[in-house]
Amino acid sequence: MHVNGVTPDTPAIAAEALGKRYGEQWALRDFDLEVSAGTVLGLLGHNGAGKTTAIRILTTLALPSAGSARVAGFDVVAEAGEVRRRIGLTSQTATVDGLMSARANLEMIGRLYHLPKAVARRRAGELLERLSLTDTGERLVRDFSGGMRRRLDLAASLVASPPVLFLDEPTTGLDPESRNELWELLRELVGEGATLLLTTQYLEEADRLSDEIVLLDRGVVAARGTPAELKAGHGGERIEVALRSAEQIERACGALAPFAEAAVGSDPERLLVSAPVGLQTRLIEVVRALDEAGVEATDVHRREATLDDVFLSITGAAEGREVAS
Repeated sequence: MHVNGVTPDTPAIAAEALGKRYGEQWALRDFDLEVSAGTVLGLLGHNGAGKTTAIRILTTLALPSAGSARVAGFDVVAEAGEVRRRIGLTSQTATVDGLMSARANLEMIGRLYHLPKAVARRRAGELLERLSLTDTGERLVRDFSGGMRRRLDLAASLVASPPVLFLDEPTTGLDPESRNELWELLRELVGEGATLLLTTQYLEEADRLSDEIVLLDRGVVAARGTPAELKAGHGGERIEVALRSAEQIERACGALAPFAEAAVGSDPERLLVSAPVGLQTRLIEVVRALDEAGVEATDVHRREATLDDVFLSITGAAEGREVAS
C-alpha cells in the first residue's frame, strides 16, 4: 500500500540518537525509533518522561539538540515543510477556533493545506459525518462539550488525509461509548494505511490499539516491545487481593511478600494489593497466609499481567490505572 508517499519499505517514523537538552537537563536522550507504515506505536511514560518533547521534535515544533529523525521519509529539520504537509497532529490543547463553526474550521484548515474550495467543503462534510458531528456542524465550537471538541480536533488533523498521525491523548474527556467509537475510527485509518503515534493516559487503550509500545522514563527508553511481549517479560501472573479497609494494606503486603517474585504493590484508593508470582504458587497457601496475618480479604484471585503492571514494575509508579502525560 502507498499512502501519500509512504511505502511499507520506508519507515513512516524513524529517529536515531534523538535528544533535546534545556541547559544542563536532558528532556530526551538517545531516543531511537522505527515505526513501520500502517502500524500504531504507543508512547507511554509519566509526566516529564519525554513524550511531549519527542512529539514536538517529530512534528517540527522543536529542534533537536542531538541526533536526527525522519517522518514520511523527510528530515524533520532540513525538510520541515515537507514533513508538515504529510502529518496530522491532535494535541492536548484545542487547535480549532471557538468563534467559528465546526464546518468552517474544517474548511479553513483544508484551504490552509491548499485544497481547492470545493474539495475542502466536501472533505469537511465527510469528516463531520464520520465523527458524528453533522448535526452540530453549524454551531460555534465554543458551545461544544469537551468530547465534541476532542472529536473535532481529530477531524482537523485528518482534513488533508495525512499518512502519519500524531495523537496526544486523543480520547481524554470522552465517555466510554465515544472512546470506543474513536478506537474503531483509528483502526479504520490504520487499515487504510495510515501510521499512528499515540500517547494516552489509558493503558487499556495502548494495549488494544498499539502494535508496539515504547515506555519512556526520565527522558530515555526504559522498555519497548509488543503489548504481549512487555506483559510476558515484565508482568507474568499476579495474585491480587481486595481488602475491606486501607488499614490492612501493610499486613496484606507482608503476607504476600514470601510468595512474590518482585516488589508487592498496593493501590490504597481501590483497596488492592498485588504481587507477581510464579506458576507454582498455590492460591490456597496465599489465602492461609492472609488469614494467619489477620487480613480480611473480600477477594483473592490470580490473573494475567496488564500494561498497568508493566508500567508500575518498570517505573516504580504508584498511580493506579491512569498514567499522567
